[in-house]
Amino acid sequence: MGEDKKILFGKYEMGKLLGKGNFAKVYYAKHLITNECVAIKVIKKDQVIKDERMMEQIIREISVMRLVRHPNIVELKEVMATRSKIFFVMEYVRGGELFAKVALGRLKEDAARKYFQQLISAVDFCHSRGVFHRDIKPENLLLDENEDLKVSDFGLSALHDHPNKGGLLHTQCGTPAYIAPEVLRMKGYDGSKADIWSCGVVLYVLLAGFLPFQDENFMLMCRKIFKAEYEIPPWFSTDSKRLVSKLLMADPGKRISIPGIMRVPWFSKGFKRARAFSMQESIFEKFDEEEKLRHHDTFKKSPSSPALLNAFQLISSMSAGFDLSNMFEDKRKDGSAGSKFTSRSSARVIIKKIEILANKFGFKVARIKDFKLRLLGPTEGRKGRLSVTAEVFKVAPEVTVVEFSKFSGDTLEYIKFREEDIRPALKDVVWTWQGDGVFDQLDYKIGGGECSKQ
Repeated sequence: MGEDKKILFGKYEMGKLLGKGNFAKVYYAKHLITNECVAIKVIKKDQVIKDERMMEQIIREISVMRLVRHPNIVELKEVMATRSKIFFVMEYVRGGELFAKVALGRLKEDAARKYFQQLISAVDFCHSRGVFHRDIKPENLLLDENEDLKVSDFGLSALHDHPNKGGLLHTQCGTPAYIAPEVLRMKGYDGSKADIWSCGVVLYVLLAGFLPFQDENFMLMCRKIFKAEYEIPPWFSTDSKRLVSKLLMADPGKRISIPGIMRVPWFSKGFKRARAFSMQESIFEKFDEEEKLRHHDTFKKSPSSPALLNAFQLISSMSAGFDLSNMFEDKRKDGSAGSKFTSRSSARVIIKKIEILANKFGFKVARIKDFKLRLLGPTEGRKGRLSVTAEVFKVAPEVTVVEFSKFSGDTLEYIKFREEDIRPALKDVVWTWQGDGVFDQLDYKIGGGECSKQ
């Protein structure tokens, strides 16, 4: 009673400590408007900066988790930062680890099948985005209040920008009892096949209540893994036994694939493929309220004109040498996270033009504020509906910058929308697009002029 409540960024009421590690602490928190419960991981920047590998891991984890938004994966909701700390705001999963359930004894076959189906659904989606988890085990599989599985902890994951082009991984990582034999051999390995082996070990553990490969002597355990030597308990059904044997195949070339798993009758019984998150209408309608809580300390705002973007902000957003935002945004090599263009048209003309075009292409339009729009795509893609943000900034009396960014949905859909629909349709109001060579001149001119005084 009477104790001051700590409010983070004007958005989250911080609660009790849930856990801590060497570099981070995780707190329970609640969103002030929606009352949604979240878990917030707090990382000290100074400790991370000293460890280059830790910095790389954090950047990789952010990039990965923003790619894999799926009902059976713990959701990264947003990343925020101050000068001294980084904050991961994540979905709060109430039910604890699947490991705790297995520790009480083996599961019934139907329960094991349900969790395995949800695990494979999540892993399949990760692989489709070029993400390989590399540390799949019951301790990293959480259960929500509905007893549905959530894959967590992508700290050891690998990210391939082009998942369909192959390429082997070489880092030996993971938990020994769950690691595939080809990973233990410390030669190049296929990340997807290594994950499938780990899923096989998880299925065995769910059905048996103990590990297939265990020995007090680590080298002996490795030998068992290399040869896939394990015993099937007598209570395994014939069909589950057959699937486990195809998953725990020592030769990765003969190991069953995820499409193969999904065709197995034991697996497909009652299976419903989960869809990636889609933008719900109710959430879409709340964007205005969300924006009211945001702290735009770097912008000077006026209700009748767009935010003023000063020269430093313009240069740092356009120049790779100054751009630090790749730590907090999904910025891929194709530039799909966002794109900008300059214009000599007024902000109101540009906003109206974008609204008309969005409606023409079947998008729903929400006006977050006078000079910021959120566009919601007409159809469901693999990652839900495409949602795009468009915002106009003023940089000089007769110059505006318009920024498009993908809020959610599939990256390829966004690129197609940007390059084939929006870009050609806006040619009558565009001065130059980012990367076309004029921005450098614009930065120089504004840096010595009126905009630098903002």
